[in-house]
Amino acid sequence: MSEEQPAPEVLPAAVVVASNRAAAGVYADETGPLIVEALRGWGFSVEAPAVVPDGDPVGEAIAAAIAAGARVVLTTGGTGLTPTDRTPEATRPLLDREVPGLAEAIRAHGAAQGVPTAVLSRGLAGVAGSCLIVNLPGSRGGVKDGLAVLEPVLRHAVEQVVGSDH
Repeated sequence: MSEEQPAPEVLPAAVVVASNRAAAGVYADETGPLIVEALRGWGFSVEAPAVVPDGDPVGEAIAAAIAAGARVVLTTGGTGLTPTDRTPEATRPLLDREVPGLAEAIRAHGAAQGVPTAVLSRGLAGVAGSCLIVNLPGSRGGVKDGLAVLEPVLRHAVEQVVGSDH
């Protein structure tokens, strides 16, 4: 007779969409809902994405999610080279330490999928208190590539942030 494993803890998560046009209502964001669906499928508790303009509002939304108890915050958008792409700059001051392997793996996976511009993403990954933050690109394809990298490691990484056993 096998013992039933307890269900994994439902961890709170948040999604922040960095998009001037989506925040202004020019078009509907399509990347945030993809991330929310993935996180829910992986056993995280997550509300609708916060859609904010590029720049300082991104950092404010991440900080608010951390203050509300999020254990993981995934952002989308604002990681490219245009003058308004400021998500890494809004994220970095919040981090206690970076997790460069995650960001590097996301870029490498995108490039391996035949998207040479994936290497232009400046997204960061790191830890702020007990929260793991990962910047994903703003395109649907970039988000899907990032989620493919995160799926097998995200829960373990989030548990490790607070010192859970291996």
